[in-house]
Amino acid sequence: MTASPLDIICLGRTSVDLYGQQLGGRLEDTRTFARYVGGCPANIAIGTARLGLKSALITRVGDEQLGNFVLETLNAEGVDTSHVMRDPDRLTALVILGIRDAARIPHIFYRSDCADMALEAAHIDAEFIASARSLLLTGTHLSREGVAAASLAAIDYARSAGRKVILDIDYRPVLWGMATNAEGERRFAAGAAITERLQTILPHCDLVVGTEEEVHIAGGFEDTLSALRAIREKTGALIILKQGPAGCMIFEKGIPDQLDASARIGGYPIEVFNTLGAGDGFLSGFLGAWLKGTDAEASARQANACGALVVSRHGCAPAMPDQRELAYFMETARAGYEPRKDRWLARLHRAAAPQIDRPQILALAFDHRSQFEALAERHGKGPEDIRAFKRLVFRAAQRVVGDSREGAFIVDGRYGASVLADLAGSNCWFARPIELPGSRPLAFEGGDDVAGVLADWPAHQIVKCLVTYHPDDPAEIRQAQDQSLKRLYDAILDTGLQLLIEVLPPEDRRDDQDAIVRAIGAIYDNGVYPDWWKLPPSDDPEIWRKIEGVVAERDPCCNGIVILGLNAPDDELRRGFIAASGIDLCRGFAIGRSIFQSAADAWFAGRIDDGESMRMIVENYTRVIGLWREAHAPTRQSPSRTNLEQPALAPE
Repeated sequence: MTASPLDIICLGRTSVDLYGQQLGGRLEDTRTFARYVGGCPANIAIGTARLGLKSALITRVGDEQLGNFVLETLNAEGVDTSHVMRDPDRLTALVILGIRDAARIPHIFYRSDCADMALEAAHIDAEFIASARSLLLTGTHLSREGVAAASLAAIDYARSAGRKVILDIDYRPVLWGMATNAEGERRFAAGAAITERLQTILPHCDLVVGTEEEVHIAGGFEDTLSALRAIREKTGALIILKQGPAGCMIFEKGIPDQLDASARIGGYPIEVFNTLGAGDGFLSGFLGAWLKGTDAEASARQANACGALVVSRHGCAPAMPDQRELAYFMETARAGYEPRKDRWLARLHRAAAPQIDRPQILALAFDHRSQFEALAERHGKGPEDIRAFKRLVFRAAQRVVGDSREGAFIVDGRYGASVLADLAGSNCWFARPIELPGSRPLAFEGGDDVAGVLADWPAHQIVKCLVTYHPDDPAEIRQAQDQSLKRLYDAILDTGLQLLIEVLPPEDRRDDQDAIVRAIGAIYDNGVYPDWWKLPPSDDPEIWRKIEGVVAERDPCCNGIVILGLNAPDDELRRGFIAASGIDLCRGFAIGRSIFQSAADAWFAGRIDDGESMRMIVENYTRVIGLWREAHAPTRQSPSRTNLEQPALAPE
């Protein structure tokens, strides 16, 4: 077989899943929901992409905001979406789900004439199917004539090109009209016509995967052995029987006289949080190994691990692990192991989520609140003036960096809400402060319920937290600081937002540069793993080497470091940039007052107008960018993900 640009094409249903966030109650009592991409083929496309396969999806989505969300998520995950079509007339499918307990997951499918069920044979491109080593089909897209014809056309093209065909039986009785709308969680209802339709597909398959209920519908018997034998009569495919927490069974050839537990590939004995998505995680794990040439048993062990990780989390597609996370889990999991309490596993999983590769970050930080309030008060100005000036800062910065991936901002919600709204959907990197200005010990703007505050933040906003921290602080201050940081990080884990921690020693100890190195280590000791660090400039290359060493050892998943300014003059900034220029983790700067302070003083005093203030900010911002670029060779390779190739071992 010739080499193919894709490993797998997944074909079938795609939806937006709304998962209830309140646990243990009825769906009727659920108050809030988390939004994820859903649908078996989409989940598997994402799961296999995270495991290093080149995956693609064939489906249709509505030409509306939910369709945009599906496409943006798939693209961010690295899934080929060239054959995800927009339907101008139909809506993206929707599923609403609740988690009453591990076994009862009520859900309602909103799929009446949805976009993905409008897929037709004419939409299937033979050359595209032939461009992949395998084709994955799921049972739901055999439930109506139009989508069944599309699936059959894809099978014909795949077989003609010598590609593998994989069937995930994926049986949902409600989607075949065999259950009421209120019975969305029902997993089995016998139907001779459904069995007949599935059995027309079986002879063309190389791999067939299903739960016991799914094997029953495909085989036409409610006895598992009889159903397996009926499937085997139709196909020589490798058959995988999923058995939940017990693991799975593999049937490469004949079906034995009885299901012997000794032939089972055992699962992982962990706490089950949510069984939805377990099968999609399982198959992603299996294909992530099997399509790379791994034998069926080893692939099944990885599949069991991947399924176990997914059932320990909320949602399906975002719960999928990458290879590093999976390897750590398979090494660590044991009886009584609770993945949800493993903070290093949580860190690895956060790093598995897609991120935009940014060559460098040239951030203009104007999230200052108390400083602007003091300046406004001094000149008889008020909150609206602060908001107006922050708009001027943003407009000036846009003239310099536009909407580029190098463009970056740190701006607050108190006076910069309109700027945050304008940044939504842009290519820029931007963060928003959560700390209460001047607080020591650390306190949060919005109060102690930081999780409640962050629940209102959109997914694209990075949480920035300034903490005035010294490792030799009195015990009561250290304890309070550590508790606040841990509470913040727990909220970060719950919301999935990124975290930037800015560390500054107290003003009377700013010269103690080694304190920054020790402070980073202390924060890691507290089980807090920020995605980004924002650190004061140092003209001592040895300090930067120490910082890089601590971060690389304690958190090889860290995205990087940005250097703050402290209103430093150009010479000081230049020396700091040069000292850090050999440190791969130093990705850029986040500087504010050195850029806007002179313009702010003059504008609030009424000495200059809007145009002149913007001219000054453009000039200063351009000059600071020039200082950074002088210190960094333009041919320097982006270190964005190289530090992630280290072994996924928990730090000591």
